[in-house]
Amino acid sequence: MEGVVGRLARGYGEHGQERRAPSAESAERRAPSAERRAPSAAERLTTPPPGAPATTPAAGPPALTPEARPALATATATAPPRQPHLPAAPQPSTPPQPPAHGCQPLPLRTPVGPDAARWTTFDGERTLIAVARTVTSTIRVLDALTPVLRDDPRVHVVFGYDPTSAFSDGVHDLLRAHGARVMPWDQLTRVPCDLIVTATENADLSGTDAPVLVLPHGVGFHKLVPDARGPHERVSGLVPEALLERAWLTISHPDQADQLAALHPGTVGRTLLVGDPCYDELLSSRGLRARYREALGVAEGQRLVMVSSTWRGQSLLGRQPDLPARLLAELPLDEYRVALVTHPNVASAHGSWQLRAGQASAREAGLLLIPPTAGWQATLVAADVLIGDHGSVTFYGAALGKPVILAAFGDESMPGTPMAELGRVAPRLSGPAIPGGPESPGGPESPGGLGLYEQIERAIAGHDPERFAKIGAAAFAEPGRALARLRADLYALLRLPEPATPPPPVRAFDDPVPERQEVRSAVVVTAVDGDTVTVRRFPASVSGAAGEAGDREDADGVYRHLCCQDREPDRRLVESASVLTRPEPAATPVAALRWARETLGRYPGSVMAAAVTTGGDCLATLRDGRIAEASATGPIRDPGLLAAVVYGWLRAGRPLEGIATLRMGGREEAVALRARPTGPPHA
Repeated sequence: MEGVVGRLARGYGEHGQERRAPSAESAERRAPSAERRAPSAAERLTTPPPGAPATTPAAGPPALTPEARPALATATATAPPRQPHLPAAPQPSTPPQPPAHGCQPLPLRTPVGPDAARWTTFDGERTLIAVARTVTSTIRVLDALTPVLRDDPRVHVVFGYDPTSAFSDGVHDLLRAHGARVMPWDQLTRVPCDLIVTATENADLSGTDAPVLVLPHGVGFHKLVPDARGPHERVSGLVPEALLERAWLTISHPDQADQLAALHPGTVGRTLLVGDPCYDELLSSRGLRARYREALGVAEGQRLVMVSSTWRGQSLLGRQPDLPARLLAELPLDEYRVALVTHPNVASAHGSWQLRAGQASAREAGLLLIPPTAGWQATLVAADVLIGDHGSVTFYGAALGKPVILAAFGDESMPGTPMAELGRVAPRLSGPAIPGGPESPGGPESPGGLGLYEQIERAIAGHDPERFAKIGAAAFAEPGRALARLRADLYALLRLPEPATPPPPVRAFDDPVPERQEVRSAVVVTAVDGDTVTVRRFPASVSGAAGEAGDREDADGVYRHLCCQDREPDRRLVESASVLTRPEPAATPVAALRWARETLGRYPGSVMAAAVTTGGDCLATLRDGRIAEASATGPIRDPGLLAAVVYGWLRAGRPLEGIATLRMGGREEAVALRARPTGPPHA
């Protein structure tokens, strides 16, 4: 198979230099199966899709090394002053699309425009244009510029909105939410500016002549993505060849300069070793792990499973869109929480409505849906294990020392990169992939035959936090200094002295704000052993519980029943439930018993109705008229849990008195049981 470097040379044009090909081992790992062969990466890079017009491959980009900083200082010191008018940009090949809310931003008059000086309050000495083209790249620019330009009114910042991306949906709304000044893309060539900052390499900057600072929008240069300028694929992060003479590429490790030089000779001397501000902030946020877990609703003794998916068909959701639901079906809800983080391109391409609709059952089962624009970093810090793919979030998790399991790993990953090494050594999740799609990933430590619960338990128990330390060190050099270095380079390009204030601090992330739903129905498994009642609950929406009518004994002393809140919207579950609960506390025991009698009369298939009073006691009314009172000595006030203790106790033939030990995973709590005066049987 032709090497990736050679394929990229064809995609970006020949430059008269020999390229390094991947090793035979790498090529073998990337070879598709003979039975169901997908197009190779070489074919994707060089073969247009059916019906696509013939195109000329676009030229690639360049980069800067630590040695380039003297050149940067010389170049910026001798740079000519900005010109009042710049040549018009060429017509974009893709017609602009309006932002999501249906209107284009109007041309700005302030802080840029023909008569901007009449309206501005701050006497800015420089103008910086930030490129906003996709949600992902816009977030990166916002996250970088906010701390770097703090406390400095000398720099006017305007965002140029480029609507030509397939993933432009949500960009304009994001900028408005941050209070940014946004100008239409066609105004860019009419605005004198001193520096352009971008985290996307696809924006057409040909009508400008200002220096360009290119920020990464992921970890390094590890991924092949579709080229917006043609039918080929390219390495994410490389700017077009025409931009190399005035572009500076920030990198997080010196090895990335060598990688870029092998891909494109024009990058030599054009990289700036900055580091990774996001990784620095992840490290700084580790002390807030307990706070983040509380914000996510992760109780003491629970484990948080974070599921992370990048975009396109080889991603985790592309291969296994039902994985969140399958995890929730196998992981006891009192022992685990599951959070899903998706690349912003997923929602931009398909819409957040479709993403929610596609995870409807999982959301009803308690899935924590993390907004793609904020919260994934804090969720990653809070997580006990990460199930991911070849996206940057997975790599950040490995670098933080988290247990990582790969549920997908596409051949979009560049050989010879730290990401490719992670794909080689990380354990794989076994289980079915999407029917008709690519095979489930095989690889080291693929525990065939084990369920998801057992695989996760094994990954956590056997994890060495230093396992991925070398891989992380190969991507992030000198952590903790990224913002200070970025500020120094940005002000050098602006030809301004840095502010007298200290470098921006490395801050911790805000608390995550997940989108979540209450779990209202569960299949409950109780096991009674002596005075101990072990309870495991599984969300009914993902457990096939609609037909779970009546009670069932799975084994000696192990019982299964369906428990629902009376306000469960799926009325099939309510009609089938053996135990019904009232989610809100009753004001008095009398109110609790009245509700129970009415509920048992309304649903003749149920055998128990349970409600908690404001005092914390649970009153469980049986259809035969008996009333059991269950009082936990600890903080548990969930009527479903306390009713499960009563249910298992009675199914085991135990009298309604004494102290039972409720066990949920590694947690235990004493529950006092006693019989109350019996009422009349319920028909």
